[in-house]
Amino acid sequence: MTAPLAIDESEVTVTAVRAQGAGGQNVNKVSSAIHLRFDIPASSLPDGVKERLLALRDNRITQDGVLIIKAQQHRTQDMNRLDAFSRLHELVNSVARPPRVRRATRPTRASRERRLEGKSQRSGIKQLRGKTGLQD
Repeated sequence: MTAPLAIDESEVTVTAVRAQGAGGQNVNKVSSAIHLRFDIPASSLPDGVKERLLALRDNRITQDGVLIIKAQQHRTQDMNRLDAFSRLHELVNSVARPPRVRRATRPTRASRERRLEGKSQRSGIKQLRGKTGLQD
């Protein structure tokens, strides 16, 4: 297993915003939610990891290649910051290892025989649907 990739915190822009939803007066007064922005093409990640990150079909990645994570689960700004960074690390490390290359193999003799047996059974079923040959 490969070691987790390190992300330089200077490449990440963190801004505090007000959280949405229920929470009473605390939500209205305190900017405890975190917006984390990570520019993938400008980062110091290896090129292969950048390509796999940009290839993800994730709606948090903009067309410019900026990953935006909003964390507002917790009541404090520090907890939300930790949550946002852990989600960033989790996403980056999910594509850190390149996928295994599939090598095509030939079908086995038994699998070819099973396929042909299934085809002949199906053919027999369909032949039974034909006209019976009885004349009125």
